[in-house]
Amino acid sequence: MLKITEQRGPEQDSVSLVLEGRLTGPWVEELNAVCRQMPVRRQRCAVIDLSGVTFIDADGKALLARLWRQGANLQASGCLTRCVVEEITGVSKLDSSSKDCDKLA
Repeated sequence: MLKITEQRGPEQDSVSLVLEGRLTGPWVEELNAVCRQMPVRRQRCAVIDLSGVTFIDADGKALLARLWRQGANLQASGCLTRCVVEEITGVSKLDSSSKDCDKLA
């Protein structure tokens, strides 16, 4: 299950998406559908908050990578989600938690 909560961003047209649960299977398409509707509503996805996400499958990772390339900022707090974000963005936080990503791979 995946819960998607939309929050207004600082700019009039920006929206942050707060995700909770698992980004896998049919929930990947659900997130994709929400993001596809944003331009229709004259909105853009500025931030995707992955702090509440417990698992991301390959399709979820591919969707996040596409959304990041389109300009969404990916935020994560757990080690596993941070590792996924670091892999997508190529940016590594220089703290002890991100060094644990190598141990998980």
